[in-house]
Amino acid sequence: MSYDRYVAICKPLHYGTLLGSSACASMAAAAWGTGVLYALLHTASTFSQALCRGKVVNQFFCEIPHVLRLSCSESDYLRETGFIVVSALAVFGCFVFIIFSYVRIFKAVLRMPSEQGRHKAFSTCLPQLAVVSLFVSTDILAYLKPHSLVSPSLNLVVSFLYSVVPPAVNPLIYSMRNQELKDAVRKMLSWTHFSRNKLLICPYK
Repeated sequence: MSYDRYVAICKPLHYGTLLGSSACASMAAAAWGTGVLYALLHTASTFSQALCRGKVVNQFFCEIPHVLRLSCSESDYLRETGFIVVSALAVFGCFVFIIFSYVRIFKAVLRMPSEQGRHKAFSTCLPQLAVVSLFVSTDILAYLKPHSLVSPSLNLVVSFLYSVVPPAVNPLIYSMRNQELKDAVRKMLSWTHFSRNKLLICPYK
């Protein structure tokens, strides 16, 4: 998404060339492929571990750091920890690329002569950057936080922030830029307000 915004704002005349159907298919395949590979590596590593420190995971899903605490094999623990560190470095690298792209975008936006154009660009980019930052920061905190910060309540909050909030907010961010949807929501809110006032004025007998 950051690359799409970068090309659309910084190189609009080359948008069709740089982001054609083949480029989009390649990026989608790379994203899906790395995600599947990541899941397979962690799944195979987790299922091959010997768990002997209890059967209760203090989490609302089987998150890898919590499963690792049940492991009784030092080699399995180190192997899975290595996978997590490599994954975190990859995610951090992607985040650096995203930040670099948005820095270039903001520089281009600030040079726009039209205030309306600047407002439109910022309203598109800032929510996306906020959601990505929330996901990456809480994800890294969940997987790489020191033992001094281990707390059941903190674990639940951090896991909720990166696993539930970004997927829930993303459709809202992208759909609310659709004018037809905005009009439908506005009409629904005004109808609800009208119905409530009507009930207050003419209550049921």
